[in-house]
Amino acid sequence: MATEVLVPVLGESITEATLGEWLKQPGDKVAVDEPIASLETDKVSVEVPSPVAGTMGQHAVQVGDTVAVGAMIATVEAGASVGGGAPAQAEAPQPAVTRGPAEASAPAGEGVAATGAAALSPSVRRAVLETGVDPGTVTGTGKDGRLTKDDVIAASQKPALQPAAPAPAAPAPQTASVAASAGRKEERVRMTRLRQTIARRLKEAQNTAAMLTTFNDVDMTAVIEARTKYKDLFEKKHGVRLGFMGFFVKAACMALKDVPSVNASIDGDDIVYHDYADISVAVSSPGGLVVPVIRDADRLSVAGVERAIGDYGKRAKDGTLKMDEMRGGTFTISNGGVFGSLMSTPIINPPQSAVLGLHRIEDRPVVRDGQVVVRPMMYLALSYDHRLIDGREAVTWLVALKNAIEDPTRLLIDL
Repeated sequence: MATEVLVPVLGESITEATLGEWLKQPGDKVAVDEPIASLETDKVSVEVPSPVAGTMGQHAVQVGDTVAVGAMIATVEAGASVGGGAPAQAEAPQPAVTRGPAEASAPAGEGVAATGAAALSPSVRRAVLETGVDPGTVTGTGKDGRLTKDDVIAASQKPALQPAAPAPAAPAPQTASVAASAGRKEERVRMTRLRQTIARRLKEAQNTAAMLTTFNDVDMTAVIEARTKYKDLFEKKHGVRLGFMGFFVKAACMALKDVPSVNASIDGDDIVYHDYADISVAVSSPGGLVVPVIRDADRLSVAGVERAIGDYGKRAKDGTLKMDEMRGGTFTISNGGVFGSLMSTPIINPPQSAVLGLHRIEDRPVVRDGQVVVRPMMYLALSYDHRLIDGREAVTWLVALKNAIEDPTRLLIDL
């Protein structure tokens, strides 16, 4: 007996999603609650579990299709043999789906599947096509051993161990590429739902807020010394590594109490002040930048902050962040320094009114007590909505953060 697999409830105000990838193919054995498909929503990827144990039936939708909550996307034959489920599913009702430009790229996806990697996500398929890496030769580090975009990129940067001549043949199935002339190609890939949402929200922020960015720099000597001195004891006691973000989150929370407007938001003609600090921390995922929220960060210890950041970072890579973990937030911290950024002007995450950008640490000459010395310095950038936050308040906030980082003792005695 065929059991329909329906699109689950995705969260408040979310009525549809895009099918990102099939994790099970027709004929595959599936267990109860085993993920069979991955859906891309405006914020995160959501796995669809099998309602029964049995054999995977026919797919009712294709990768790239838009499906509504409650729509049937496949069937599972409860207890059926591998070869016995297909005929019954031919008559299964088809859901109303929106076919997108991604269908034009279907042959390219089939080419990748032919290598034995049929369940690659769109971002991984694109990386495979761009690098020419054979996905069958790469060990996946994602959930259940699945390949991630980082796995493919890392494999492409390793010295080739196989014979050099056959290796370049991998990109051949790129039928979605359009040859402009000999040796010149173009590829059209549909934006993921997450990337579309990121693009729309960033543009809305620029169109709505009167954005301005104020810069400062900070001497990281004291924090680096504290981290070097206590990192082993910290990890032994708390079971998590001591990083720099814990210091910055706690320093930001302290500064937000001193300058409440930086932690506020505009709602129509009203200003909403928050007596709590829910800090959004931008982390990288295979589908793009996501911003999970550390709730009540002002009440957490440095260990609690580091534990939350580590958990979010891992689950962002695995694609297992939950909707509720992405909602809210009163202030955002984005660390472009991990990618080597020297300076940037981050964009506000609406409806928040400010975002702090961190950058790489590098040795620079500075003057201390009339002497030129070399110190590990970092540029700080605070982008804020000038409708709500004045320049004086922005500079005051940045100086408070700078003072706390340069003298971490302030974090203990709330100065």
